[in-house]
Amino acid sequence: MKNSFYPWGGEFTVCSSNSCIAVVLLQTNYTPPRDVAVFGPVKTENIGIEKIVANVISNPNIRYLLICGDDIRGHLPGSTLAALHKYGTDKENRVVNAPGAIPYIENLEAEAVERFRKQVEILDLIGVRKNEKIDAVVRDCIKKSPPSFGSPYIAIKIVAKHRWAVTDDKRALHSKIVIDYMGKIKGRGC
Repeated sequence: MKNSFYPWGGEFTVCSSNSCIAVVLLQTNYTPPRDVAVFGPVKTENIGIEKIVANVISNPNIRYLLICGDDIRGHLPGSTLAALHKYGTDKENRVVNAPGAIPYIENLEAEAVERFRKQVEILDLIGVRKNEKIDAVVRDCIKKSPPSFGSPYIAIKIVAKHRWAVTDDKRALHSKIVIDYMGKIKGRGC
């Protein structure tokens, strides 16, 4: 799903865009309360994380990112996401101290990663599968109701050309994406 706050598509559910918390699901069937901003799974320690970072910083209302469930063996995207937030990336775009197999952030500028690290607090509940415990953390964050982080940070801009929109951004997951006037992807190139 994709909308104005979450321009990078992916497998996620949008709930309340004004909410301060997003939830990342790791091998769990947990369904958060509908008053979270957005929730969904992550399966890879690179492109999956890039999409999360890009979409989270696009919504400045998100100030907490809760990671729950059992990390995926080999990829370890939850642990890699936590490491990205804590340590950032090195000169080769590798997530510092990341345990995942291929923890490289290739499609985001360093500025976007730094924005992510400053905007959100990571709530590391990796290994936690009890709905009651996760719900309690979500409710606690919502009660805190922190202020917005400011303006949205758009990691990729799509520019309209006539009845089509095209991005030719080398940092994008696909170097060329063509979107029709209704917002549907019409073509991709790599």
